Amino acid sequence: MRIALIYRPFSFHGGIETATAGLLSALVRRGEHDIHLITTRAQPKVDGITVHPLPILGSPSVLRQLSFALQARRAVRSGGYDLVQSHERCLVQDVYRAGEGCHRAYLDATGRAGLQVNPHHRLLLWLERRIFTLESARHVVAISGHGKEEIQRLYKTPARAVTTVYNGVDLDRFHPDNRGRWRTETRAALGISEEAWLIAFIGSGFERKGLGPLIEGLARLGDRSARLLVAGRGRTEPYRLLAERLGVRDSVSWSAPRPDVERLYAAADVLALPALYEPFGNVHLEALASGVPVLTSRGAGGAEAVVPGESGAIVDKPEAPAIAGGLGALLHADARKLSAGARAAALPFTFDAQVKRLASLWQSLRR
Repeated sequence: MRIALIYRPFSFHGGIETATAGLLSALVRRGEHDIHLITTRAQPKVDGITVHPLPILGSPSVLRQLSFALQARRAVRSGGYDLVQSHERCLVQDVYRAGEGCHRAYLDATGRAGLQVNPHHRLLLWLERRIFTLESARHVVAISGHGKEEIQRLYKTPARAVTTVYNGVDLDRFHPDNRGRWRTETRAALGISEEAWLIAFIGSGFERKGLGPLIEGLARLGDRSARLLVAGRGRTEPYRLLAERLGVRDSVSWSAPRPDVERLYAAADVLALPALYEPFGNVHLEALASGVPVLTSRGAGGAEAVVPGESGAIVDKPEAPAIAGGLGALLHADARKLSAGARAAALPFTFDAQVKRLASLWQSLRR
């Protein structure tokens, strides 16, 4: 089949971009389809994939989004594809992969629901409604069961038109053996002692991903061995002030995003992502594959990969008392058992399994 994938530029490191690179690499290995990537001029070449760069307006965000959607529609109509799958909210696609979840649910979770005057949010909601009501798509791929339920509940999308396909993770790159390779030197470079019990918060979007409640939970934990490493992009000032006010300033370290994120997992004892809203953060799978237990929230799709007491902890809401309780339980649990449970939890989430599920769906929807 001649398949078009619509996606903004990605790299081979970092979060959802790694997931897309892994998906495309698995498609190339499978060799069953002629894959075309519709993207922008910022995307470098990808071996085995035909890249179609589009001229897109740079700013403001609403014009960038709209120009991408219009240019992608033009490319799709002239491409003669058997099937089009978009990872972006576009005007035309056979399959929309809801990797960013549901924008309406995101606004609800972050307290921004109601009448929207922001033109960027209004455009995303308009595009989303057309997709989830099947006006501009034939099928929707959710990346978690929670996301599938959310889309069906908010937009009345028929259950037959929504399929859950989980992301994959690189089980070789993210491996428990990395601890022996890089734990000591990474901690030394970050100024964190070998004796510290290190909680890692990895990702950008600090408010949405629950950094504030996590810092409050760290303060409530009251264990002097506990340290928090925040590695991501965003405004750190409010959170630095919060840590200082709560008396844990010296227990929190900060790092910019890193392409060698596997070294941060090697240094960590637990990953914490008590998100307000998170469709399925790839950090969940990367940490689990690295043998690092995960504390997350019920509202995060990644909670579906975590077994409480075996590979991590799940809090019902991202609130400080619950987070402190979850961290305390992990701190005093058998670290070796948790690490083994975390790795086992990640094993089903392979790129090959993801591609097999998508290929079956594509075949059923072939024009």
